[in-house]
Amino acid sequence: MNSDARIAAVRRFNRHYTRVIGVLQEGLLQSRFSLTEARVLYELATRPGITATALGRELGLDAGYLSRILARFAQDGLLDRRTTEADRRRNALLLTNAGEAAFAPLDTRSHAEVGAWLAALPEDAQTQLIAAMARIEALLGDAVPPPWRLREQQAGDLGWVVARHGALYAAEYGFDARFEALVAQVAGTFLAQHDPARERCWIAERDGVNLGSVMLVHRTDEIARLRLLLVEPAARGLGIGKRLVAECIGFARAAGYRRVTLWTNDVLLVARKIYQAAGFRLVASQSHRDFGPAIVGEDWELEL
Repeated sequence: MNSDARIAAVRRFNRHYTRVIGVLQEGLLQSRFSLTEARVLYELATRPGITATALGRELGLDAGYLSRILARFAQDGLLDRRTTEADRRRNALLLTNAGEAAFAPLDTRSHAEVGAWLAALPEDAQTQLIAAMARIEALLGDAVPPPWRLREQQAGDLGWVVARHGALYAAEYGFDARFEALVAQVAGTFLAQHDPARERCWIAERDGVNLGSVMLVHRTDEIARLRLLLVEPAARGLGIGKRLVAECIGFARAAGYRRVTLWTNDVLLVARKIYQAAGFRLVASQSHRDFGPAIVGEDWELEL
């Protein structure tokens, strides 16, 4: 894609998104406030005591433009200014009771509208959307996406692991239903025979949305097996896969294992790089068509 095509794609997305969120309407969310005014109102409601200087810097607004918005808010009885104790020359901005009352329906409507968008999408599409938005934030400059975290699996997580493995590997590598059946078997065995002292499943998530998974299972008293490493496409590049593998290795050492093994396929190039960087070495390989396409299965090991 050349430069002009990329620019056209970004502009097309901008036109679509501004229509979706309703910024072209005279009042945002059926209110009397413009998009900019509503954003200023949001910051005032969620960051009481912020100064005009900090608010302008946060929103990237021209000082004169912001000053006019704040003056209108004050004139309408929505805003109060109080001198800060630290610096008598600066005013802390606080919403009045009327300002809080003006903000409340905006916040409620926005929450309901976004909830409706998400509810119209299947679960996997919601996951992709949230992860893609975070990726856009990370790529477009200073914005830092909300942090993701690791946790142990909860009820329903392994169903997600099976479904996402089946869908992603079919889309990206052409694997057939036999692969999803294998993942389901691994997940089912883990649930039925789970030994919490020597086995663990981790889920990477952000804001309640699953972004990745990995599992460490018992093979022998000295050998553990790493299984079902997955990172959602829109969440790749955030270090999630590397962290999931490191978590497995650390747990294996603490649990007393002396070796970690895994089986993967040559087409999983990114995963293989993560394993190699973590110290795993390739010990055996064999061609197969177990999931449809002709690929090479690989056995990797890490001595602890």
